Amino acid sequence: MILAISLSVLTGCSSSKKVVKNTPKTTQSTQDNKPFVALKNSKKLLAMSNEERRQWYIKTYAPVAQEEMKRYKIPASITLAQGILESQSGVGELALKSNNHFGIKCHKTWRGPKVYHDDDARGECFRKYKDPRTSFRDHSLFLVNRERYALLFRLKIRDYKGWAKGLKKAGYATDPKYANKLISIIERYNLSRWDRVKFYEDPPQVTSQKKTTTLRYKVQSGDTLYSISKRYNVTVESLQQTNNMSDTSLQIGQELIIIQ
Repeated sequence: MILAISLSVLTGCSSSKKVVKNTPKTTQSTQDNKPFVALKNSKKLLAMSNEERRQWYIKTYAPVAQEEMKRYKIPASITLAQGILESQSGVGELALKSNNHFGIKCHKTWRGPKVYHDDDARGECFRKYKDPRTSFRDHSLFLVNRERYALLFRLKIRDYKGWAKGLKKAGYATDPKYANKLISIIERYNLSRWDRVKFYEDPPQVTSQKKTTTLRYKVQSGDTLYSISKRYNVTVESLQQTNNMSDTSLQIGQELIIIQ
């Protein structure tokens, strides 16, 4: 049973839309040291047609979107459609220079590297990732951790139209056609097929695994990552990975996600 919880404050998206210069650690699904899509390969992507890039993007990131759906109950079709739209299928300026596929901006809880990009205003601060898959995880946490998106998680996992309209209504984007654009992408490329995987039935090899619980904790005076890890019987490394932290420093009032 998963209790919806959040601790890091993730805000900002490019469509509606300090950060210490340290590279954030990736989550368990993003632990390899090499960027998933090295920026040196950008010429190959730019040489593709728009249609070829979209097909490449879907093939490359569908498994990542499904993994996020499994963990955070966000439809893979929605994640893929937003990634295609926000990152221009991986060749948008933010995606190419910072692996930021969802336009997530910098905020005071962010401790990773940053880049500056013109969006709603000139020279806005955006998060930079070593690997685009970390951007997918940050996108999931952004939706999970913000109260304004809480109603979305009451929708069925296959209700991509409800999710698309709900994202627009909750203020994810300022574009009045944002929901229609997402729906159009999903239906054109049949992205809803990625929502049909039966994640809720554990495969035989993991039936004995302990179910996870997600908690939300607000940092108090005197707290350290070590003391919090001991209190909730988790590791310091897992806290850092879950909350995209590259060091152990904390701020009073900072919200952390704890997965037990």
